[in-house]
Amino acid sequence: MSLCQSAVVCVAVLAICGCDRGQPADFKATIKAAARGDAVAQYKLGVMYDTGEGVPQDHAEALKCYRLAADQGLAVAQSNLGTMYALGEGGPQDYPEAVKWYRLAADQGLADAQSNLGAMYYHGHGVPQDYAEAMKWYRLAADQGFAEAQHNLGAMYALGEGVPQDSIEAYAWWFIAAVGGDADAANNRDLTASELTPDQLSQGQKRATELLKKIDSGK
Repeated sequence: MSLCQSAVVCVAVLAICGCDRGQPADFKATIKAAARGDAVAQYKLGVMYDTGEGVPQDHAEALKCYRLAADQGLAVAQSNLGTMYALGEGGPQDYPEAVKWYRLAADQGLADAQSNLGAMYYHGHGVPQDYAEAMKWYRLAADQGFAEAQHNLGAMYALGEGVPQDSIEAYAWWFIAAVGGDADAANNRDLTASELTPDQLSQGQKRATELLKKIDSGK
């Protein structure tokens, strides 16, 4: 029986292992809420087991908790569940199952899931490799300001994967990913800048400014 499904077992285990010692006041309340079927509490408990925060790390238990929350439609739980299947944490690696859960979360607009779904299409994991579909999902996440997706878009434009090769567009996406804190994107931006003509660099900077304004405005 999963700890997420039984408040009695949850509290008993906590008492035995002393997991409640030094925990925030709402720790037991969270675990009881998870047992009552509260999706957010199930997700939070999944994160705790996933990371070993306050409890012994247990990916199998995390998978169970995420699944309970994901089955209720909680996008962040669906996304984390997809990642566990993609990495083979808590059970066998299962790319098609990862794609299933990423898609459910991505369809709800979760940028992290959209980016991960794009990666599945890019690499052909669990789905036929499809650069155009990868580009679609990366762009949805990138437009929400997700730096990893912005970086990946830059790489696809630089290599001409799914789109015509375009160093200016690559520079622009790497520029804004670097603004978002992506160090690799900053390196790629600088390298690309050194290969552009002054006019091309000006175009890339203008394009980056346009993209940043669009992202900041939420349009």
